[in-house]
Amino acid sequence: MRDIRYRPLTLMLAIGTLLLLGQALWFYLTGEYHRIPPPALLAPIMLVATLLAPVGGDHTRTAAGLVLICGFLLIAVELPRSTDLASLWIGLPPVLALLLLPLAPALLLNLGLTPIWMILLGDPWPDIDVLLTYLSLVAVTPLVPWGQLRQRALLHDTDPQDPECRAVSRAHLQERLAGEIDRTELLGQPLSVLLIHLPQLEIAEEQFGLKARQALLDGLCQAIAGRYRAHDILGRAEDNVFWLVMPSTTESGAQLVCQRLSRALEPVILVETGPLEIRSGLVIRHAGEDGSAFEQRLHAATRSLATARTPDSRRPH
Repeated sequence: MRDIRYRPLTLMLAIGTLLLLGQALWFYLTGEYHRIPPPALLAPIMLVATLLAPVGGDHTRTAAGLVLICGFLLIAVELPRSTDLASLWIGLPPVLALLLLPLAPALLLNLGLTPIWMILLGDPWPDIDVLLTYLSLVAVTPLVPWGQLRQRALLHDTDPQDPECRAVSRAHLQERLAGEIDRTELLGQPLSVLLIHLPQLEIAEEQFGLKARQALLDGLCQAIAGRYRAHDILGRAEDNVFWLVMPSTTESGAQLVCQRLSRALEPVILVETGPLEIRSGLVIRHAGEDGSAFEQRLHAATRSLATARTPDSRRPH
């Protein structure tokens, strides 16, 4: 099945194919017939890579390999003829390898091909400036993906959202809960936490695959979305247990929220797993209760709910 993620790559390969055909046509029109074979022969290979790229998986890697071969062959043909533009052509292999290969293979390939590119420049030994330019590019280009990886890791660590669903992550949930405990303790206000357990999530991936697991998470979050207050916090406490932290909410108010969410989840029916089943429970912070004691009760109730074999009676803990 074609994946939308590969559309930019497919578009670039299609443009490259057209450029090769255009180059061959230009050589024909200008009478340089001896230069027609390389682009004319490489264009069908690029076309095959263009058709393979959107398929995904091993086909995309095969397409990347074909493009790399085409690019290197074209550079090898044009490099000896373009002595005035040697710096431009010699800079293409490091960039091309880095775009199409993982970092380590790209670096090793660029270093291994250094003697070949230098020999193709034509002189017994290339200009030292060109050699230093090439080695500098080989050394500098790996900094780009390294910086992207660092930025991606930083965004992942600081992103409050859970990567799989529309809820806050476990770490962010713990921070928000601690802040709400301190706030309600200072103001003397009640604090309630609704526990929502998805028992089907444990077997959905094993029996039906990742799509069924994602459908369960999406179905739960979409059904709950918009049915709690803006200052309430829906977060993922465990792999299959969610917390709805409700500040300034008494036991009766939390029970009403629980009933409202149960009614919202009843009509949700998924293709693979059928009706969406949940187990729920309430944990109410007692007046004057220490924050650490409340968190201990909350975690104990979460473990109890996650390991229970029958639906919870939704009584407060």
